[in-house]
Amino acid sequence: MLLYNVTMKLSLCLAVFNEEKNLHFPLDSAIDFVNEVVIVDGGSTDKTVEIAKSYGKKVRIINSDNPVMFHKNKQKAIEAARGEWILQLDADEELSEDLKKEIRAIINSNESHESNLSYSAYQIPRKNWFLTGFLMKGGQYPDYTIRLYRNGYARFPCKDVHENVEILDQRSKIKDQKAEVGFLKNPILHYADPDFSRYLMRWDRYTTAEVEKMSKETKLNFFNYFIWKPKITFFMMYFRHKGFLDGFPGLVFALFSSIRFWVIYIKWQVKQIKK
Repeated sequence: MLLYNVTMKLSLCLAVFNEEKNLHFPLDSAIDFVNEVVIVDGGSTDKTVEIAKSYGKKVRIINSDNPVMFHKNKQKAIEAARGEWILQLDADEELSEDLKKEIRAIINSNESHESNLSYSAYQIPRKNWFLTGFLMKGGQYPDYTIRLYRNGYARFPCKDVHENVEILDQRSKIKDQKAEVGFLKNPILHYADPDFSRYLMRWDRYTTAEVEKMSKETKLNFFNYFIWKPKITFFMMYFRHKGFLDGFPGLVFALFSSIRFWVIYIKWQVKQIKK
């Protein structure tokens, strides 16, 4: 059963850049499930746009630049959505059948005010693939993120590369509507890092974005960035949150999550020298 109706109920929103190898994840799993797909493309030079267009008339593409703070393009996508509800995914994420059933129950209960169906937004757990499998320890699961919300009830602050959407308190729009966020049970499947080269590419982009966010900083503490932060991060991920149970991928993920502070410090220092 599709969600399509006279009233547009659900919009899938994506912000993409050179995602020809991944775009099939969200589109294959959601194209027959949503009423429209809004894609903001950051100037892809591969076949991303061509592949997106091949999915038919439901897909609407908006051309943009590719800002370091890529949440700006996510914000453009949700602003252009026409559905009553918005489902926001990344280009390397897909929906499971069980998750679609959960979402369908919420969308089709649009006027219901039952306790578990009356929220304006929903946190969805996410499984993150790293090298050989999904990371289930190290603080990486359930990795809740707000991805389903009523149109007009959320926005990206665009201040941090790891931020979630902000949920706006607009209870007056829908009588008795709760502004609190609900939780779904079934996860989004996130195929972020199938190989180490892709992980390093994203790692480099995230550390650069972190440096951009720190543009007002006049001094960084060497001890914090080279000793304290890496040490605490590794201990928490690998031991406190049992990342060692994820085997070799768990070790690599904890290690590179820790030494990213070295890279942030070095990039920041280089930027100061170039000023």
